[in-house]
Amino acid sequence: MGTEHNVKLSAAEIAQLWSSYMNSSMCHCLFTHFLKVVEDNQVQTILDKGLELTQIHLQKLTTIFHKEKFPLPQGFVVKEDVNTAAPKLFSDSFMLYFSSSMGAMALNFYAVAKAASVRSDVDTYFSECIRELSEFDSLTKNLLLSKGLFIRSPYLSPPQEVRFVEDQTFMSGWFGHKRPLSAIEITNLFLNLQKNAMGKAVMIGFSQVAQSKEVGRFMVRGKEIASKHTEIFGSVLKDDDLPVPMTWDNEITDSKIPPFSDKMMMFMTTALIGLSIGLYGASMAISIRKDLSVDYVRLAAEIAKYAEDGAKMMINNGWLEEPPLSEDRDKLANT
Repeated sequence: MGTEHNVKLSAAEIAQLWSSYMNSSMCHCLFTHFLKVVEDNQVQTILDKGLELTQIHLQKLTTIFHKEKFPLPQGFVVKEDVNTAAPKLFSDSFMLYFSSSMGAMALNFYAVAKAASVRSDVDTYFSECIRELSEFDSLTKNLLLSKGLFIRSPYLSPPQEVRFVEDQTFMSGWFGHKRPLSAIEITNLFLNLQKNAMGKAVMIGFSQVAQSKEVGRFMVRGKEIASKHTEIFGSVLKDDDLPVPMTWDNEITDSKIPPFSDKMMMFMTTALIGLSIGLYGASMAISIRKDLSVDYVRLAAEIAKYAEDGAKMMINNGWLEEPPLSEDRDKLANT
């Protein structure tokens, strides 16, 4: 069977390529600033690798967009969205941890993108991204471990035998005795707590350096939401006598000089919110205890409203770049 040539990009492929360009351009700006202020040589090596990957990805994506005669997204550029003279906003330890978290999120994104892509060049691109981000993930984890900064999830004793659920009280959680958390539920609680602890630190930093009072208030609101969600997830773990991971609140400097534009900080914040909504949904789907499922639904609704308010603010300021749309057939019709 012959190979089909000049296959048009599907909507799924366009969506993943466009999102990849936006996120890579943001990370390029992020690593550029981090490299200007980092002091730890080992952390600098990780940031150099991160910057190198964003440059490679942006070059490959630009080639694909030009080949398809698709307009290149504006995304984010250093000369407009980074103040290269700004002092350090986050500690070296937090920059390393944040880079590790962003790399893990990118790895998940590329896995989904590859699964959604069929055209050979796009499939190859995302396959290469998975390999590169997998290596980056291992590098950051190893450095975090060597510095004693990697936060492991709680340890559990191995079960003595295979057991099956015998009655529906296994699903209860509102009244009376609550069964111990399962390993799956612990994992999701732990990951959600970690993401909120990181988000809280980012919001604290962004609230200090926001140029617009409106953006500053939005970041303070985000800090308060993340703090509340961290406490809720932490209390569930504590009820089972499980350790609660550390927060990063002390890793922010007192700088009030913005390293990034308000536009980029808003984009980064709404992107993190979107990831949290997805993680809450996945956690709800695999948490059998009913009280946990209800918590995830309630908290997801709260951050969805926060995300909506952020999108409205970005539209009002002309900061929300429009993704590719399908043709408006009503507008095209000769009526």
